[in-house]
Amino acid sequence: MSLDLSHPPVLGALPPQPTVDDFSDRTFGRITALMYETVGLSMNETKKSLVASRLAPRIQRLGLRGYDDYLALLLDEHEAAEFQMAVDLLTTNETYFFREPHHFELLEKELIARHSRAPLALWSAASSFGDEAYSTAMLLTELQKSGQIGPDWSILATDISHRVLLSAKEGVYPVDRLRHVSPERLKRHCLRGDGPAEGQVMVKEEVRSRVRFGQLNLCRPITGIGPFDIVFLRNVLIYFDAETKRAVIDRVAATIKPGGILFMGTAEGRAHAESGLEPLVPGAFRKPVKR
Repeated sequence: MSLDLSHPPVLGALPPQPTVDDFSDRTFGRITALMYETVGLSMNETKKSLVASRLAPRIQRLGLRGYDDYLALLLDEHEAAEFQMAVDLLTTNETYFFREPHHFELLEKELIARHSRAPLALWSAASSFGDEAYSTAMLLTELQKSGQIGPDWSILATDISHRVLLSAKEGVYPVDRLRHVSPERLKRHCLRGDGPAEGQVMVKEEVRSRVRFGQLNLCRPITGIGPFDIVFLRNVLIYFDAETKRAVIDRVAATIKPGGILFMGTAEGRAHAESGLEPLVPGAFRKPVKR
């Protein structure tokens, strides 16, 4: 079934916004099953009101009659962009630079302690709008200039959302997103906007050029990337059920070099014992070196 959206409704012709009372259990179940099967997003019946409220404005904007019409749109293989929009609406991409600073402190100590100028490969596995990847690039730029690491380092940043990746590549942020960046570091790595761009900052090209962005679904087999010395897998596991979470950790851990480190959100629990990862500090785990 294909819905003709070539002529979006004018503002005055928008239908009423649907409510949770218009959202049947059957349609809710089909939407959540689709999200789980496709991207691993787990939402039980307690999330029905949340899903309804997140999707309602979009349904109204498209001029659809309700949730059943929107489900039909999501099931249409020619409407991949709309499916991606739904994923964005149902997940929270709020982030900021140098989130969970103790992880970056550990990373800095780890790299300095290696006393090596060997190549480094890092992966931001759920990069969202790029805050995490650029934070890491700022740190590594500074370590390189001080001679603590060599010049051959790279950062891969991936996310399931094409929309947030496009934004991340631009490297432009509200200044509040950099509230944990020191004034010295901010001046070193960013340009402040003025005029219409006042209140925004742009990450300098020197930093942006060291980050490569790509789309990746963590709930599918991971091929063609790695191995990595450091992987960030933070603030994404909260969207998965226990089984999916274990599978994602195992997939990601397989890309880490022996002796490498996996960072997870400190509120997301521990890596399961069978993964073989050894805890270092809350949210940080080392992949053991086989003997």
